[in-house]
This record gives sequence, C-alpha cells and structure tokens, in this order.
Amino acid sequence: MSDKIAVENINTPGRTNNVDKAKYTAMKNAMLATLPKAAPGMTAQEAKDAALAHLPQDLFPGGATSGWWLKCVQLDLEAKGAVIRENTKPLRFHQI
Repeated sequence: MSDKIAVENINTPGRTNNVDKAKYTAMKNAMLATLPKAAPGMTAQEAKDAALAHLPQDLFPGGATSGWWLKCVQLDLEAKGAVIRENTKPLRFHQI
C-alpha cells in the first residue's frame, strides 16, 4: 500500500483528503519548478504542459492523470498560501 498525504482544498476550508504521497510530491515539485513567482503567471493548461517535462514516467506514464494531479496540488497550494489564483479569464496562477 502506498503512503498517503493529507491535502486541503481552498474551496472547502477545513476539509482534507488523503492522496498518494509520491504522485502529490512529484506534481508539487514539477509545479514549483515551473510556475512563475509573479503575475501574470500561467494558465492551468500552460502549467500542465510545463510540468509534464518534470514528471517521472513511472508515476505518470505518458502524462496519464497529470491534469487531475495538477488541479489537486494547485488547490492544496492555494489553501496553504503558496500559490495565488489571479482573477483573470482564463484563470492564471503563480507562486507567492
């Protein structure tokens, strides 16, 4: 059985979910390596495309499920105050 990590969601404060720690950590590292540290940031699609090059193939073969994991980590990092969502269309994200 794989290790789990509790993640938050900015849209549901106070609630946590347990997810696969290895996949979470891999996506978090990829996002923090690619998301800019200032506005205007990146769209979700740009962030996903940039993160793909940093993801291990054994966890994300061919980028499988990377979109779901990107959203999971993005919402957790927003809840923890490490990522900011800009009020734009489409939404853009950057690190604090």
